[in-house]
Amino acid sequence: MPYEVTATRKRPQGFEQLVGQDFVVSTLKSSVELGRIAHAYLFAGPRGVGKTSAARILAKALNCAHGPTPNPCGVCDQCQEIARGNSLDVIEIDGASNTSVNDVRELKDEVLFAPNSGRYKAYIIDEVHMLSNSAFNALLKTIEEPPPYIVFIFATTEIHKVPATIRSRCQQFNFRLIPLEHIKAQLQQVVEDMGLEAEDEALFWIAKEATGSLRDAYTLFDQIASFSDQKVSLKEIQEKLGLVGIDSIGEMLELMADGRSAHVISMAEDVLAKGVSVEQFIIDLAEYFRTLLFLKHGIEREALLGYHPDRFPAKVREAFTTSQLEYAIEQLLILYRDIRYSLNQRFEMELMLSKLSALREHLSSREMMAKIRELRAELAGEGSGPSESPAPSRAPSPASTEASASTSEEGTAQKKSPLNNSVSAEAVHIPVPHNESETKTEPLPVTTAEPTAVPAEEISEKPEEEWPEATPTEAAPEGVAAAAATEAAATPSAEPESSVPSAPPAPAPAPTPKIHRQLAKHEIEKVIDEVRQSPTLASTLGKVCSWKVEGDQLRLSCDSNYAMRKLKEDVAVLKEKVSEVLGTRLEIKVEVQDTSQTAEEKHHSRDEQVELVKKVFRGEIVDGVE
Repeated sequence: MPYEVTATRKRPQGFEQLVGQDFVVSTLKSSVELGRIAHAYLFAGPRGVGKTSAARILAKALNCAHGPTPNPCGVCDQCQEIARGNSLDVIEIDGASNTSVNDVRELKDEVLFAPNSGRYKAYIIDEVHMLSNSAFNALLKTIEEPPPYIVFIFATTEIHKVPATIRSRCQQFNFRLIPLEHIKAQLQQVVEDMGLEAEDEALFWIAKEATGSLRDAYTLFDQIASFSDQKVSLKEIQEKLGLVGIDSIGEMLELMADGRSAHVISMAEDVLAKGVSVEQFIIDLAEYFRTLLFLKHGIEREALLGYHPDRFPAKVREAFTTSQLEYAIEQLLILYRDIRYSLNQRFEMELMLSKLSALREHLSSREMMAKIRELRAELAGEGSGPSESPAPSRAPSPASTEASASTSEEGTAQKKSPLNNSVSAEAVHIPVPHNESETKTEPLPVTTAEPTAVPAEEISEKPEEEWPEATPTEAAPEGVAAAAATEAAATPSAEPESSVPSAPPAPAPAPTPKIHRQLAKHEIEKVIDEVRQSPTLASTLGKVCSWKVEGDQLRLSCDSNYAMRKLKEDVAVLKEKVSEVLGTRLEIKVEVQDTSQTAEEKHHSRDEQVELVKKVFRGEIVDGVE
């Protein structure tokens, strides 16, 4: 008896033998049983899932001697002729070979003749999408209104190429890919029928490689059974077909997890030396990473993984994060697309293995931004310490409150010129030039209402935060009043006091006391803690150079325009948090303070930036390079 391939020998002969097509089977059986036979059917789906077999079974069901019946007997003359493919009433046409309009014209002439011995004359046109547009147009009228004994059954793998005018005249059935478990069960049945032995993993690998096509699984099994003697094993399959074993890839990924790139490349060379192609190596490596990604997501379904979860070492499963596995799969897919244009495929593969050996150091953009935010928050917490926070001011007395200026710039100017401070309510005599006498003096009242302006150049010579906070004794030096009084007494008057009666000076209105102070360290820290939900705002507040309360206003001095813009964006939130901490509502004013750093301060700031970059990117500065 001649050898018959498994795909032909195991072709389904009845609806119950169709695997994985429950919807198609139940619908066709019900139609035949109820006598609702359509004049045209369209079977669409992937290759090797049973479209042509279903068409032959339907033709049997219609022409069986005991039918029409949903369960053809398979022993009558009609059933046997259809099974052998030599029935005069079931005509199979290859659509890829008969594409012209002339072929369709011959078919139109043939349908006028009644069936030879059966009830129906069935035309099975395989790969119907290969017909030309003219052939489809010529077939339209015949499909729409055929003789009552004609049934058209079309089969196609590319339903989108069939014109809508044809699809609208047919009952359409979509065939699905066959589940892996069903294919494995069919292969196990074949092994038992042939009297062979097969490892479960070997059958599982064959079913997985079939990708849902039972015919492909049968064809691959025949090939493997030819060189496997009496036992089909996965190890022999990998050796004979040039595949990378799962154990070899597992060992390679353990080396990648340890960062041993030299050993990884050496092991890959050994694998290629056994006859494995570069393309197959990339495919197997990408599949292994895909399985690790599924395990990372908690997916342990064997049909998706391709292997039992226990085949993957625990070290490899825990070595990489989800983002790292996604990155590895993406790079391998890109490599597979690019190697066809590569100068040398092995060079490309070795470069990829070198990159994957450092996979544990890879950070996705999302993880990098999270790390930067974490470091900013950490630096903001350190910046609120004694070394970076402004020194808290001492509580001013009522006298010093009246003597202090209304702005921080005025306070700085007063430090440069002591005469701007309030001394007493009496006038101080200062010698001034006069046309008649150089010794003539005029009284010059000194008050706090109009402080003498100091040029900005003198103020900017020293950063604002370096000036000590004004205290009652510093605001009005003790020697100023005494020196002024002594000078006034020593200078002779040009005219007797009695000759020119002087009018008493008008009393000046008492100034309204204003709160003028620096926020204390604990108040600043409390404000920063209140805005911790916004790490960027908290970090920016930690770098504020000065926190000054002036009346009903809180002035924040920043060291950059970026910080000023950020604070102005969140000024509403900041105002609310400051009011909760201080117990009073203050307006927020943000400004940029131009501070000049010394060489030592610049060096210290630069060191902090270098440390931040090293901490974020987990790197080191190369010797001799900054």
